[in-house]
Amino acid sequence: MQVLEAAVAANPWPLRRARATELAEHHPHAAEMLRLYRALTDVQEAAYQDARAATLPSHEIADFAATRVLPNVVDATVSSGPARLREGVISVFCSADLVNLVQVWLDQQALNPFETYLARAAASPLLEAMAPSPGEREGEGLSTHCPTCGGLPQLSYFAVSGEALVSGPRYLVCSRCATNWIFSRMTCAGCGESDGTKLPIFQEQEQFPHARVDGCQTCKRYLLTLDLRRDTRAVPVVDEIAALPLDLYAHDQGFTKIAANLMGN
Repeated sequence: MQVLEAAVAANPWPLRRARATELAEHHPHAAEMLRLYRALTDVQEAAYQDARAATLPSHEIADFAATRVLPNVVDATVSSGPARLREGVISVFCSADLVNLVQVWLDQQALNPFETYLARAAASPLLEAMAPSPGEREGEGLSTHCPTCGGLPQLSYFAVSGEALVSGPRYLVCSRCATNWIFSRMTCAGCGESDGTKLPIFQEQEQFPHARVDGCQTCKRYLLTLDLRRDTRAVPVVDEIAALPLDLYAHDQGFTKIAANLMGN
């Protein structure tokens, strides 16, 4: 099978939207977050398509995101998000320099959780729209950072190879632009540790048979890995939201996620 992103390169949002709707019905613990994500996909799809049509230059991302996308993110959040998030984003929207806020996120500088949510929700679809296709990338290698934007990996997944008895490669997914890139199976995506005795794996087979926690005792970080061979309907960036109990378990074991998802988990 081709890289997941290549299969839906023209428009990944309908698949994400449908999966969020499906998972919200089967995972009550994550239903609120999935419904919010579902609402955001409409906003982000429009931003993604506009950025692709306009061939948006990088120096205009912050202004475009702040003026044309972020207000719609606020509307979707107020409509579908939990009360605390609604209050937080309204406060930021009414008081912050929004263009500067997005630029700070683009520069990978620290923001509070509400600021991060707004900037990421508004700007990430623009970065995704501008990312080169897999065949156009240079120097992808086995980096622990995104070869496109330098962002940290949010999750990983095992692809379906398309051949019997052949395992597909492992891909990391960027937390900023959703670029997918190949990475070693038995290596920490945070620090590069490759000693298997220091890389614990935690699973909950009954509820999440296609998901697991990949931890690292060296850097005490982790990410979630989705196995598309076990569930061919899975959409990694959406299924990761539903797998919140695995995040909570990893935190209880003393691990910190390499990069949180859009919902802050």
